[in-house]
Amino acid sequence: MREDKKPDSSGFFIEHATPSCPRKMHATMSDLQRNYFLIGLMGAGKTTVGRALAQLTGKRFVDSDHEIEARTGVKIPVIFDLEGEQGFRDREQAMIDELTRESGVVLATGGGAVLRPENRAHLASRGMVVYLHGQPEDLYKRIAHDRNRPILRSDDPLVRMQTLYGIRDALYREVADVIVNTGRQSVRNLALELQAKLHDAVYGNAAQVS
Repeated sequence: MREDKKPDSSGFFIEHATPSCPRKMHATMSDLQRNYFLIGLMGAGKTTVGRALAQLTGKRFVDSDHEIEARTGVKIPVIFDLEGEQGFRDREQAMIDELTRESGVVLATGGGAVLRPENRAHLASRGMVVYLHGQPEDLYKRIAHDRNRPILRSDDPLVRMQTLYGIRDALYREVADVIVNTGRQSVRNLALELQAKLHDAVYGNAAQVS
């Protein structure tokens, strides 16, 4: 996979990821039918940016973790306590399979959704995938006091975050159509730029790379 990097007008970087098999099918769909799937580590802003992108594009926003919590009636940490990570990943896989079959959605996925090849295949084949990228040190600052992150239960959560980044970054990039390096720009500006870059990636305008 090739990647082009260039700074945009708001100062953050957008990378156009070129998968080995171009997804020409997305250009044949209507804009309202097309799905956008957001991936990335915890703290990257998938839910916040996803809501803004959905509002801009007239799509329905859905968060896979929130859907799991709504249907089970308990928080993610409780599922981890009762069923372990394996049990949670099973629920997550079923939820992603279901949600990616819909049309016209902006889906925010959990940070570990890309760990299973089945999830990566569903995301890559059923929508445009956006990787919200950030350095683990910066992301950790955003979520250091969030108690709803069972995967960070560790004597040194920053090291844990760095380890997760080392494992997952290549998987995120494997399925991404567009990679956004998040920074200090406003959520609305990020969503606007992302909307434009997704349009380019679908219709082959500025997204063409050599």
